[in-house]
Order: sequence, then C-alpha cells, then structure tokens
Amino acid sequence: MLILTCPCCGVTGEETEFHAGGQAHLQRSGPGASDEAFEAYLFARENPRGVHFERWRHANGCGKWFHAARCTLTLEVFGTYSAQTTQPPQEVLDAIAKRRPGWTEGGK
Repeated sequence: MLILTCPCCGVTGEETEFHAGGQAHLQRSGPGASDEAFEAYLFARENPRGVHFERWRHANGCGKWFHAARCTLTLEVFGTYSAQTTQPPQEVLDAIAKRRPGWTEGGK
C-alpha cells in the first residue's frame, strides 16, 4: 500500500485517504494554442516504469492538492511537496538520487 504525507497539513495516511490526479508539472495550453498542443496537454501523459511525479489531493483531510515523487514499481515515496511549485524541490531530487544512483530527471 502507498503511504503519503500531505505537505499542507502534515497528515500521513494510506492512499485511500488521498485521490490521485495524474502527472505533475504539465505545461498547460492556453488560449490561442494549436490543436496539437491542446491535444497533447489533454491526452499525452507519461506512464514510466520507475520514478514518477504525480498530483494528489488530500480528499479525506484538508482537501488540498500536492505533488508526490514515487516509484511506480515499488510504491516507494521519495517525498511530497506543494502543488504550487513548477519543478521538484532539490531535497526530493536528492532523496531520489540517493536511493536510485544514476537516475536523472526525465529518465535520460
């Protein structure tokens, strides 16, 4: 079972207390964007094997959205952080690198 900690209220709970919201850090298409860009925003999502950055909502708690870095193979959570950030904080990236030597953001 996936165990997450809400960075907004500090509560730690099982994944059933939270609601998954898909991939984090997406570039949203605004007015005037091409049809291709809007289609990519709506439908093109990463589904990697390994480290993934996701949006979660504390559904049975404070109700706020946050981001989580986790491994899709092992359910290991490397950290959670505010949804208002545009990229993962350095301490989360350091936690991933410590447990996954050679890992680089974007999997490249």
